Amino acid sequence: MDLQSIKNRFGIIGNSPALNYALQVASQVSNTDLTVLIVGESGVGKEAFSQIIHSLSARKHNPFIAVNCGAIPEGTIDSELFGHEKGSFTGAVDSRKGYFETVNGGTIFLDEIGEMPLGTQARLLRVLESGEFIRVGSSKTQKTDVRVVAASNKDLLQLVQNGKFREDLYYRLNTVPIRVPALRDRKEDIPLLFRKFAVDFAERYKTAPVQLDEEARQRLMNYPFPGNVRELKNIAEQISVLAIEKQVNAKELEKFLPVHDQSMSRLPVLAHANGHESHEFNNEREILYKLFFDMKRDVTELKKLFFEVIQNPSVVHQNPALINQVKELQTPEMGGPLLVSSNLPSAQPVVVHHDQRIHEHEEVDESLNIMDKEKELIIKALKKHRGKRKDAAMDLGISERTLYRKLKEYDIDQ
Repeated sequence: MDLQSIKNRFGIIGNSPALNYALQVASQVSNTDLTVLIVGESGVGKEAFSQIIHSLSARKHNPFIAVNCGAIPEGTIDSELFGHEKGSFTGAVDSRKGYFETVNGGTIFLDEIGEMPLGTQARLLRVLESGEFIRVGSSKTQKTDVRVVAASNKDLLQLVQNGKFREDLYYRLNTVPIRVPALRDRKEDIPLLFRKFAVDFAERYKTAPVQLDEEARQRLMNYPFPGNVRELKNIAEQISVLAIEKQVNAKELEKFLPVHDQSMSRLPVLAHANGHESHEFNNEREILYKLFFDMKRDVTELKKLFFEVIQNPSVVHQNPALINQVKELQTPEMGGPLLVSSNLPSAQPVVVHHDQRIHEHEEVDESLNIMDKEKELIIKALKKHRGKRKDAAMDLGISERTLYRKLKEYDIDQ
């Protein structure tokens, strides 16, 4: 089947070379039983590629199922995928078939494969290598003939290096990789997609389709679309419903574009003052940790400077700039502001207005390991909520399933 026929059949819109190449690979690999790994950002349409592969394969008349690995709690994902026996765990009142048993002969699409727990990854690897699996609570080995198509919006190789994804499973899944391009990497397709969505929403809401003038079209093409096709579709729907005029100009379009597009670069990069080292962070929590530790380091340096002045007042006259650095220094650990006189005779000691005894300064040797700090925060949250994981997870801003995984990962006994 040629590319245009595939696009027409599955509603794929666009003519960018990167998109066409991804479709060509999907078409060529569909008639084999090779494992396929689809990679791309969230919202680019990875599931559509899995359906293309299944529909063009010899398994097209057999079952197809899409499983979001990130949406299944860690404690039940083995049961969902491989089934369980009656009484194998609390609540297992009956035996149950898993997806690998019910989809025998068909295709299973494992979305967000990077969220799969390590124990489940080992079970999946056995299925891929030998076609065998064991139900939870059983000792009987069963066979299955299922083609696996996996997808991830994360860098699995980076997860392998961090010890969060099995290396052998990564190379087993990555037999045929398909990279679905982000929308900002195929800007020429944005007007085509917008027009298609606008027509669809006009039919749904019984109105005339909205159109963009040339300036608005250029503005839309220059927007980075962190949410990709999914975000573009949402914007098209908002404009279709809320736009006063059906001919939309750039000024009107701005009302529907999120304000973060000007400075958005996925995740920020923090650089050291000397400019020799930088680090791109994987999530917002790492950024906050880094900022926190930088603040602690600055406080340590200021305290060190202050005690240097205390012990040797003459250093102030040798370097008057020190006064401005020490003046009105606020150090919560020492109880309040430390006011240093700026008019100091060379023989007069520094005057410190403070009603507490000043102890010898000790430099804080603080660990900057993100995992150590994450473990420490989890333990504090559990103590705060007396071991209630649900409340602790809410306080930490993570899901209860993620907290459960972290407890096992860090071997926290609570």
